[in-house]
Amino acid sequence: MKITAVIITHNEEKNIVRCLESLQDIADEVVVVDSGSTDKTEELCRKYAVRFEKHPWEGYSGQKNFANGLASNDWILSIDADEALSDELRNSIISLKQSEISDTDVFSVNRLTNYCGHWIHHCGWYPDRKIRLFNRNAKRWTGEIHEILADTGSATAEHHLHGDLLHYSYYGVEDHIRQADKFSTLTAQEAFRKGRKASVAVIWFKPKWKFFKDFVIKGGFLDGYAGYQVCKISAFATFMKYSKLRLLCKNNKRD
Repeated sequence: MKITAVIITHNEEKNIVRCLESLQDIADEVVVVDSGSTDKTEELCRKYAVRFEKHPWEGYSGQKNFANGLASNDWILSIDADEALSDELRNSIISLKQSEISDTDVFSVNRLTNYCGHWIHHCGWYPDRKIRLFNRNAKRWTGEIHEILADTGSATAEHHLHGDLLHYSYYGVEDHIRQADKFSTLTAQEAFRKGRKASVAVIWFKPKWKFFKDFVIKGGFLDGYAGYQVCKISAFATFMKYSKLRLLCKNNKRD
């Protein structure tokens, strides 16, 4: 079993070295597809044995599918530039490479997020199980915002790998707020295209429920003040999403 690690990048100089280092002795090939970085991402990548390609941004799914098409191997390890393999996950993949597996098998991992220097084990952010190792003939990325892997027709069996995929998400609260603003706009636009609406009652209730669910039910309080920040900004993002959706409906005269 030979694996190609696939990474899409845009201005990832803070993260890319950690990601590439974690792939050493795991990936038989590393493909990096960059959508116009203006920082040192390319310079740092070229210090490693990677195939570095530039390609205009096609959206998350389109970019990842393009990158998968460049791989020399059918088995794809999809990893973001702000992620890295834990030692336990590395060992799991090493053992897997020595096993006999079917081309229709897919492998999921738990993703553990580092938020402003704190590991978040609750808030609905963990285990955040995701399929990241698959045969490209069996799976293809789909979706505009939160891309998911869809079957290409072959039946698949999912297996879970031990170890965490370490996700270094935000270095400061301002990064989280900026990202929440960006994604609330995208999700509002997607909801509008699907014909959805947002009443004043929804705008009032949904953020409060989001905070209560993440902070109390899902144990965000156990992550201390960092957990509070995560839950509070997530609730605010929910408020922004529905407020933006209501504004879109109003501007386009959808009652």
